[in-house]
Amino acid sequence: MTLLSRFFIFSAFLWLFFLTACSTMYYSGLEKIGIPKRDVLVHRVEKARDTQEETKEQFKSALEQFTVVTNFRGGDLEAVYNKLNNEYEASVAKAEEVSDRIAAIEDVSQALFTEWEQEITQYSNAALKSSSQQKLTATRAHYKQLISTMKTAEAKIQPVLTVFKDQVMFLKHNLNAQAVASLKGELGTLQSDVSSLIASMEKSINEANAFISTMEK
Repeated sequence: MTLLSRFFIFSAFLWLFFLTACSTMYYSGLEKIGIPKRDVLVHRVEKARDTQEETKEQFKSALEQFTVVTNFRGGDLEAVYNKLNNEYEASVAKAEEVSDRIAAIEDVSQALFTEWEQEITQYSNAALKSSSQQKLTATRAHYKQLISTMKTAEAKIQPVLTVFKDQVMFLKHNLNAQAVASLKGELGTLQSDVSSLIASMEKSINEANAFISTMEK
């Protein structure tokens, strides 16, 4: 292993340690003012749910604009392109926000479950210990289902963005009726992909609502 490789590995380790330390300090600070990790997790799931709802609507809007382009019959094609490009960029921003929301959920859930496991070992009452362990097992199972559903929906975003990007770039350099006509061949694929994405988003949103309901009991 070269010296440079060792440097990058060491730097990555330090960065990971820094992030972990920051998260630990952040959650400890919240708990000191009466906000436990459980509440932070619920809040972040709520934010992710809301972001997914917004993302679903954004991709609907982008598809509608793409359809407008393919139905172009004359006028200012550049203005139509600019609207499509704006929809694409807004979709990219929402995709990044979805990923950030999921990462934030994973971060606090790891901290919560680690703390929960440690506290279970401290029980002297066997009945309470067993009850807490059962609750942890159930919560973790529900969480895994939630995060899996969220990531499944997230995975459907990039293929749609890839097609959008290709079409937007192509149109950018070919602002003419012939280029518009060539986009029509992708419309059916986009409609299918966006419909699949929306269905996954709705499933994820419903899963988030179910998880929040369970955590608030």
